[in-house]
Amino acid sequence: MAELRRTFDLLPHQLEKFNKADALAFKYDGQWRKFSIQEYIEFSDNISYGLMALGLGKDDKIAIVSPNRPEWNFADMGIAQIGATSVPMYPTITEADYKFILNDSGAKAIFLADEGLLAKVNSVKADVPSLQHIYSFNQIAGTKNWLELVELGKANADKAKLDAAKAAVQPEDLLTLIYTSGTTGTPKGVMLTHNNIISNVLASEGIIKVDATFKVLSFLPMCHIFERMVCYLYQNMGTSIYYAESLEMIGENLKEVKPSAFTTVPRLLEKVYDKIVATGHGLTGVKKKLFFWALELGEKYELQGKNGGIYELQLRLANRIIFNKWREALGGNVKFIVTGSAAIQPRLARVFTAAQIIVLEGYGLTETSPVISVNRLEEEGRAFGTVGLVIDGVDVKILDDQLNEVAEGEICCKGPNVMKGYYNRPDLTAEVIDKNGYFHTGDIGRFEDGKYLKITDRKKEMFKTSGGKYVAPQVLENKYKESPFIEQVMVVGESQKFPGAIVVPAFPFLKDYCEKNGIPYASNAEAITDERIRKIFEAEIAKFNVNFGNWEQVKKIELAPAEWTIDTGELTPTMKLKRKIIAEKYKDLINKIYQN
Repeated sequence: MAELRRTFDLLPHQLEKFNKADALAFKYDGQWRKFSIQEYIEFSDNISYGLMALGLGKDDKIAIVSPNRPEWNFADMGIAQIGATSVPMYPTITEADYKFILNDSGAKAIFLADEGLLAKVNSVKADVPSLQHIYSFNQIAGTKNWLELVELGKANADKAKLDAAKAAVQPEDLLTLIYTSGTTGTPKGVMLTHNNIISNVLASEGIIKVDATFKVLSFLPMCHIFERMVCYLYQNMGTSIYYAESLEMIGENLKEVKPSAFTTVPRLLEKVYDKIVATGHGLTGVKKKLFFWALELGEKYELQGKNGGIYELQLRLANRIIFNKWREALGGNVKFIVTGSAAIQPRLARVFTAAQIIVLEGYGLTETSPVISVNRLEEEGRAFGTVGLVIDGVDVKILDDQLNEVAEGEICCKGPNVMKGYYNRPDLTAEVIDKNGYFHTGDIGRFEDGKYLKITDRKKEMFKTSGGKYVAPQVLENKYKESPFIEQVMVVGESQKFPGAIVVPAFPFLKDYCEKNGIPYASNAEAITDERIRKIFEAEIAKFNVNFGNWEQVKKIELAPAEWTIDTGELTPTMKLKRKIIAEKYKDLINKIYQN
């Protein structure tokens, strides 16, 4: 068996070890279509042949912009096998971002999914002189379909030529350019090699314990390094990957696929939790009492039996009569969920784990391929409120601005997972990779019990009040979101006397509350002007303020009339807050907080 050194080495590895009939699966026209590993290899090889027939080869840049589907994998492997570099792009980014990324990378070809994405690309194509070839995954009149490239490949199949191209690809060669959307600024092209990502796959395989008996549901964007690396990991372990139809269809797809595991981001897990709790509020009598008894029990869950024997007996009962329905809603087979990209509320990790749905929180960045640390399935390798143990082969130091080791400070990482640098930006690369080879993450953290990494905040997101006190907004925001009334929140207060917050209500919950308590509710926008409703939110913030020092407590709030989303521009594609965008959009509300 050939050593796993480059991503496309996964294909013969899968064929030899697993040879599955459902290596990949996706729903077309309402029916699941399964692709065997043999089909996967044939499509990938034919794309390689087709690209070579177009004159494309080593170091050429080829973009992919599509929601998750097997064609994404075929294009990815087809590009990698000829030594070209894939440039994945988020479908949701702006046309200006498309133009910048395609030009900055010098992309010569692009694979795209549908008419909407074609329209975006066509709108900037005249300003992207390098772009010569466009292929769509869906059938679109007047546009070349990816199967035409496959046919071109079949007509020009030259195994010796492809073998030579593959042999020329070294582990340190550039595999992909991933442009970080970030929360501010111009996108930066992160240069990741085959070895960067493969090292992360191999370091993670003993932690994210999937195997050939597992089916997983994939719905986080493949253009994001987290899901992409994990999908390579699945392939390495012979796990069947089923792609969700869309974010809206995840619930339905979970019931159909009945996955053993999946990856997610906290925002989506929060939505699942909120939906479950809303169901509980709809119950009556004994059923309602039992539901919230179980919920309260779950929120107190501690690892390694620390709650004691009586608690464990109660929890067994709660699992039999309440939490079993939670598991059924996720398909009935989920053994664990891996979450990353942002901090998860510790109470969610507790309550899901109590419900026998283990949540493993991990940490990393695009620049680190991505995993730096992750909690383990074994209870002694897990700690709520932390991002777990550092993975093998990676060194993490907590440093201050003078590169001295400190107890709490910036998390810095060194290892085979650290990027080559930012494409065309040696200046930015030098800013984040120090003279000793450590990548500076921009996150503040510390080690708990000497081994569990804990993120305390983003260095760039911390702010100082006019009193000179530092405030870590993420910590506050995660706590306030424990309120069933609060959907989203952004803490503000740079150079102000005190922290304030823009709060997005959990509108369905609020509406239900108003109906039950005789408060008129004509619309979201009108409801948030009602003084009775404002007092509810002020009371909720005050309730959670007791967890914080006086200087960091939110003193005043304003309510926003609509949820923040990717489509409306307030969230990144991985659902982090775009703080500068939100601050600009709601500057009048922020000014109102500090008027008096």
